[in-house]
Amino acid sequence: MGNVAVDVTRILCLTPDELAVTDIATHALGALRRSRVKEVCLVGRRGPAQATFTNPEIKELGNMADADISVLPEEAQLDDVSRAAVDASDDRPTRQKVEILQGYASRKPAGRTRRLSIRFFVSPVDLLGNAAGRVVAMRLVKNALYQTEAGTLNHKATDSVQELSTGLVFRSVGYRGTPLPGVPFNERWGVIPNEKGRVIDPELQQPVVGEYCSGWIKRGPTGVIGTNKLDSVETVNCMLEDLARGSILRPLEPEVSQTEHLVRERQPNFFSFADWLRLDAIEVRNGRGQDRPREKFTRVEDMLAALGR
Repeated sequence: MGNVAVDVTRILCLTPDELAVTDIATHALGALRRSRVKEVCLVGRRGPAQATFTNPEIKELGNMADADISVLPEEAQLDDVSRAAVDASDDRPTRQKVEILQGYASRKPAGRTRRLSIRFFVSPVDLLGNAAGRVVAMRLVKNALYQTEAGTLNHKATDSVQELSTGLVFRSVGYRGTPLPGVPFNERWGVIPNEKGRVIDPELQQPVVGEYCSGWIKRGPTGVIGTNKLDSVETVNCMLEDLARGSILRPLEPEVSQTEHLVRERQPNFFSFADWLRLDAIEVRNGRGQDRPREKFTRVEDMLAALGR
């Protein structure tokens, strides 16, 4: 129920004409022109208040040219646990999100070609296939929410089970960080232990000189580009503070040219910022002839060829 799930849903529900004016790759647009998808179901294990997509993303789903959107009225209503949590936090964006979804629950079908159904409080527990090895249905269990001793909301399965006919399944259940050799890592949370971006030695509980992190590996897979920008500013401010007081690494060969030399040794087919600027200009120029924002490269080989490499 995050923005990635909404992105997948939107791509499957938009018409080819709506997609044609975007920067979607040509081969993907061609495949979607041949799509036989008529109904899409977006499934979440918890309720409307816990869905992690942002309000602009979910609003876009209600403005597609040829897709009706629906939410079951009983699933759009907040359960007692969620209502209490929302009231206690006075979280305005969450209130708005719930209102948007409840608005979808009251919509009447307009007879459009495709249908988008958003389901809450259900978890996939089994995929059912046919003799040819293709998926034909998904078994769902109904969930109930409860508050843990720590005060967080969790879900538990009930005895209610249902089947949803489907010929295609996409999983969008988030990301998990992976460790780097020699760098501290919290296996439980899938992040690098840190304080404001300074990597922390778990045994000494002190910053590791010269090691910093930012983004999802710093705080977990939440937030969008704007969130990561603010997060990076915090880390860079720590780097500047450490620089000012001399708490930095002192490599034997600190010149910028040595960084490029190291990259060339390990990955000769790297792309510099100057290369990126050239590729960006080529993509925009190629897209202009098709009345599109750009024609994207999707293969490294094609990018190297465009640069004469």
